Amino acid sequence: MAGVTLQGVTKRFGTVTALDHIDIQLRSGELLALLGPSGCGKTTLLRSVAGLEHPDSGAILIGDRDMSAVPTRERPIGMVFQNYALFPNLTIRQNIAFPLEVRKRPASAIRSRVAEMLELCRLETQADRYPNQVSGGQAQRCALGRALAPSPDVLLLDEPLSALDALVRVRLRDEIRRVQQLVKTTALYVTHDQSEAMAIADRVAVMNHGRVEQLASPAELYEEPDTPFAATFVGARNALELPVVSGRVRLGAAFDVSAPGPAQTRALAFFRPEDVVVEDAATAGQPATIDLKVFLGSTTRLHLRTVLDTGSYLYQADVPSRLAQRFEQGDIVSVVVDPAHVRTFPTMIEEET
Repeated sequence: MAGVTLQGVTKRFGTVTALDHIDIQLRSGELLALLGPSGCGKTTLLRSVAGLEHPDSGAILIGDRDMSAVPTRERPIGMVFQNYALFPNLTIRQNIAFPLEVRKRPASAIRSRVAEMLELCRLETQADRYPNQVSGGQAQRCALGRALAPSPDVLLLDEPLSALDALVRVRLRDEIRRVQQLVKTTALYVTHDQSEAMAIADRVAVMNHGRVEQLASPAELYEEPDTPFAATFVGARNALELPVVSGRVRLGAAFDVSAPGPAQTRALAFFRPEDVVVEDAATAGQPATIDLKVFLGSTTRLHLRTVLDTGSYLYQADVPSRLAQRFEQGDIVSVVVDPAHVRTFPTMIEEET
């Protein structure tokens, strides 16, 4: 195993800065997810580690070795692509064996390693089928086994689940995590799906416009986002622009928190739907009208509207469905949000989103 160090990695395509002085230390055996929207730079960063893109400046180290002059074929990496990239004329067994044969490993060692990968990826019964004879999930598990067969120091996964349907995606996500933890390979995982990143990674790097907005554990990202972009991209959150009065930010009687800066006249307030407590109108709190009620299974999402002297504010609350049965669209309810769950930022930062 080896860690990956990115030092000031910068990459431009013409006038577009795809990577803007990226500094990341990926620990040995860690799975780090690169999360962000299309065009944020996450795939360019992965391709730079792989040697498929060459940064304009900065350094990429695997272990203590600088990869700047090392071609892709000689880097100690394994790659899993979105479209599997399996050889259609080779069986599952032969696809996994291919990188070992290219490296001219002994035949007995190849047979042993392929059998190990087939068992690890739960493909023993599909070993002699061709890629077009197995499901998408099985094909991607084959791609994973092929990438791991040569025992790479670093595993690179580029949106490996985006071509699969929702149910298979969840199952294979858990399989990838299981396999990665068993082999303890350092892994860099690119995705635009925040639930996928949060479920699979030890840490998540949220990227935007070629920069890392925040690098933290999934729990820290969810509970304590550092920027408005991180707050809106990770987890469902309400975002309200509210006036600052005497250094305080208020949504009527729903919450009252400190302003993010002494000179602010307005602030952005972020809070999660599950942190909104909804009670009958007679309960102390801020009155709100239910504009829409959406059943989501175990929870029901209430679209709420609060009208104050400073404006009309729309936000959402997630309520256990059994409790939500007593509310109907058009009802007046009372809402409260724990101030500890409200994050505020100066409105000028909003331009970065």
